[in-house]
Amino acid sequence: MEPAAPPPSPPAAPAAAPGSAGLVCAQGRNLRAVLCQRCGSRVLLPGAATFARRELLLPAMRKKAAAAAAAGGGGDLLREHWLVRDMFSFENVGFTRDVGNVKFLVCADCEAGPIGWHCLDDKDSFYVALERVAHE
Repeated sequence: MEPAAPPPSPPAAPAAAPGSAGLVCAQGRNLRAVLCQRCGSRVLLPGAATFARRELLLPAMRKKAAAAAAAGGGGDLLREHWLVRDMFSFENVGFTRDVGNVKFLVCADCEAGPIGWHCLDDKDSFYVALERVAHE
């Protein structure tokens, strides 16, 4: 007589990539607080965002005014992000002026950024690049 097959497992959260190891819980949410790399200001509390993979081109890190002006020229292609579905989940974030149909996210205290990206066509998706923030 064969042993019974194990019950099917629930769908898994996106597998953590090397850059996100230790930052993502089993449900795919951020385990640690998300901070500005420059000034240490808290951007997100633990559990406020979901790990997401999406290729987004962000301008090089600059202060807010320079980031908006330089949006058309080059930058970094980033693939790992914290996805926030409600803008009121942020503890501390600012937005650049519209650059086409995009607003870039910056630290509201020191205006370092862009740390993330928000398309105006999708009111419920705010992406914060893991490479552009610190965690505690």
